[in-house]
Amino acid sequence: MTGHSIITPKAPTPEVSVNGVVIPAKAIAAETQHHPARRPEAAWQAAAEALAIREALLQAARARGVTAPPATETEPVREVEEDALIQAFVDQQVTTPDPDEESCRRYFSNNRDKLRAPDLYEPAHILLQASKDDPDGYERARLEAQTLVEHLQKRPDDFDRIARDRSDCSSASDGGRLGQVTRGQTTPAFEAAMMKLRPGEMTGEAVETPYGFHIIRLDHLVRGEVPEFELARPLVEEFLRDASWRRAVAQFVSLVVGEAKISGIEIRGATSPLVQ
Repeated sequence: MTGHSIITPKAPTPEVSVNGVVIPAKAIAAETQHHPARRPEAAWQAAAEALAIREALLQAARARGVTAPPATETEPVREVEEDALIQAFVDQQVTTPDPDEESCRRYFSNNRDKLRAPDLYEPAHILLQASKDDPDGYERARLEAQTLVEHLQKRPDDFDRIARDRSDCSSASDGGRLGQVTRGQTTPAFEAAMMKLRPGEMTGEAVETPYGFHIIRLDHLVRGEVPEFELARPLVEEFLRDASWRRAVAQFVSLVVGEAKISGIEIRGATSPLVQ
């Protein structure tokens, strides 16, 4: 089966239990849809792990008398109550200190590129729509695009006029200008071609994307800068706080699981307290 179908192992599997509480095979089978894997056995193992970790946390929370806010009327009561109980348990048991200035400055110094503002590109393009489902139309568009490239290499000032007259993009009315874009906002092929251009340059050949053929001109490029430490500090603090919390939760979950008697599976590592 593929997609989100329920996966069941071909061979019988041992009964999974946590401190004597059996996790039904049906529940594990249903959980496998959240753990895609190449082999059904791997998906089954991951699902059983997740449910065993969840059960261990629920048992530990109840044993300590942890309570959670009641579910709302629009939410599935049992699932929400259990999720809320686990979250309340984790919040009660896991605390992390706020990052100090030395840690923030060290992270800032070692990760300046990650904190740099994104580069801003201002491209313009002429799009000739084409689909490979229409081989004849696709070939006509390809030849026309290359003819236009050759023309524009000789007469680049015609770019705006041709964009308005011929481009199949809504940007045609503005001479093909797309405004400011950053990485990830255009198709991979378009982005790769655009990033090779210097301001004022145009692609030397038509660029093929799922939309058709593009002739791309880069009008402006503003390189992103690294902000001053004080401006970046809130972001750095948030990242360090989150990273510290995740490590602490993983350690706490591993501790709870280590104290539980789990049979039927071997827990390789507890990284998340919640079932997906």
